[in-house]
Amino acid sequence: MHYNKVEICGVNTSKLPCLNETEKRELLDRSKHGDVLARERLIDGNLRLVLSIIQRFNGKKESADDLFQVGCIGLIKAVDNFNTELDVKFSTYAVPMIIGEVRRYLRDNNSLHVSRSVRDLACRALQAKEQLSLTDGREPTFDMIAEFIGSDVKSIESALEAISEPISLFDPVYNEGGDAVYIMDQLRDESASDETWLEDIALKEAMKTLSEREKTIINMRYYGGKTQMEIASRIGISQAQVSRLEKGAFERIRRQM
Repeated sequence: MHYNKVEICGVNTSKLPCLNETEKRELLDRSKHGDVLARERLIDGNLRLVLSIIQRFNGKKESADDLFQVGCIGLIKAVDNFNTELDVKFSTYAVPMIIGEVRRYLRDNNSLHVSRSVRDLACRALQAKEQLSLTDGREPTFDMIAEFIGSDVKSIESALEAISEPISLFDPVYNEGGDAVYIMDQLRDESASDETWLEDIALKEAMKTLSEREKTIINMRYYGGKTQMEIASRIGISQAQVSRLEKGAFERIRRQM
């Protein structure tokens, strides 16, 4: 997918508008009272959020245009269902809604299918393997796994081989108590977890509330490695002013996040 292209679904992404939290709240309130124009402005003002989220799914065969449209459906649902009485930022509510919509789309459009019983067995085998490894401190054999879950070795080998095919990470592999567990849920990426990714989005949203001078100071200080004295000399103010602006910027970011 070409996520860096300027136009997606006829939308020029380089000219997408941005809304601050005050504007979002005002538009959400007006939208809840039936203001159609406010609803449209709110959707347009959060399309950058959709664009950020679909980049998470880089490497999928679906086009950026298709995922962008699906993400917009999630955004619209978030706009229409957001409870303005709760003390929650709109983006905090909208992000999982958009992600969920994209995941459902990818799952429903997956062309490879493995029977649910096989996937359930494979998932139980993987969980048993992990548990036995932690308990015994060594890699368990297929015989040990089979005895642990009450199955036979041949069935376990076949099930694990079946899910080793390049099926979608968003395929359900196990159901327990009505809640589906997806292949993605069985994997861990310490460098790019959902939690850290959501924190990155929250930080970007918070940075938008800063003034241009505050953004410059934060970027030079923490991304450029400059001292307060170097920054003061560069932008023509005192070191004390740089210090005050830096502290004020961090306080505003902290409140936003």
